[in-house]
Amino acid sequence: MARLRRRLWAWMLAGFLLVAALTLYQAERTGRSESAADSCPESALECPGEEKPLPLPVPVEPSVSPSASGSPSPSATSASPSPAPPSGSSAPPAASPACSATSPGACGFPDARSTGPRIALERHDTGNMSIKTDGTVIKGWDIRGSLDVYADNVTIIDSRITSTNWWGVNLRPGFKGLRVLHTTITAVPGKGPDNGGVNYAVSNMGDSSVEVGWCDVSVFGNALSMGQGDLHDNYVHDIVAFRNLGGEWQHTDAVISGGGNKGRLTVRHNTLLNSVPIDKGASAALGLFADTGVVSNVVVDNNWLAGGAYALYGGGPGATGIQVTDNVFSTQYHPKSGLYGAVAAWNAGGAGNVWRGNRMSDGRPVVPEPSP
Repeated sequence: MARLRRRLWAWMLAGFLLVAALTLYQAERTGRSESAADSCPESALECPGEEKPLPLPVPVEPSVSPSASGSPSPSATSASPSPAPPSGSSAPPAASPACSATSPGACGFPDARSTGPRIALERHDTGNMSIKTDGTVIKGWDIRGSLDVYADNVTIIDSRITSTNWWGVNLRPGFKGLRVLHTTITAVPGKGPDNGGVNYAVSNMGDSSVEVGWCDVSVFGNALSMGQGDLHDNYVHDIVAFRNLGGEWQHTDAVISGGGNKGRLTVRHNTLLNSVPIDKGASAALGLFADTGVVSNVVVDNNWLAGGAYALYGGGPGATGIQVTDNVFSTQYHPKSGLYGAVAAWNAGGAGNVWRGNRMSDGRPVVPEPSP
């Protein structure tokens, strides 16, 4: 009996010790948990002992590449037309829904938004200024006057010229390398010699090529005048009719070449408008005339042409190496583009002459009439 009581007391003691141990263990766990909670404020992204959540995906901002020049393009703050093919390409420009016979810009051709200076200008009252230092660069000038170039490799860029002379920029014989880029060239009708008979926005009297690109040209009667050069991405418009001192109306052309050239003339991706009435002297939007010799070695590619007696004079008899491709003849001023038609004086049989892909602004193909 005594043995049974001792065994019972042993079991009771063991159970008491077990209960005590379990109580102490639970209290220790509770203390640790409360301590961890106290050390983790509500603003924490994670707490000790918690599993770290996966990060949320971070949105990626689209990258913006600055222009090569570091300045915005002319159309950076306004709606721009469909992009035109780069200079040197004969592919027709893409047309936007707003493209029409009176909107060359919406049809991918140059206009006021894509030509002229891209920077702020500083006024310079130069008068008729002669440039005689090779390599001269004129940039950011708002010129009241004209530039007569007696030097090689002169560059006029991001400027404006308002002339009261016969020319805006004139390259003299014996000099070369003139470049006129991103410049507005205009004149004041009724001022200057010959009763305001301003003739040439850019004239090439030299024997080498002249580059004229991305220029906004107006007023001058024969705006871009040269037998050899690279004329591209220009906007020629609002030519003003004028009489000379003898009272005669002077002929007007957006681009004119008198023939006899020794080098190549390239006229590519320009807007050439001649709104002057025929009875006040309008000749052509682009006139290739054999005034001083045979016309040869000319590329007329991917231009917008409108106005004149004929929009294009093609060189006449004897003209060779004339390539006329992928041009648009607009009906902006006349149903036939020019008053009498789109093209005259085309020598279809001339060696190297090519006529291809030319069309009216409504899409109709333009086929030259046989020369008489």
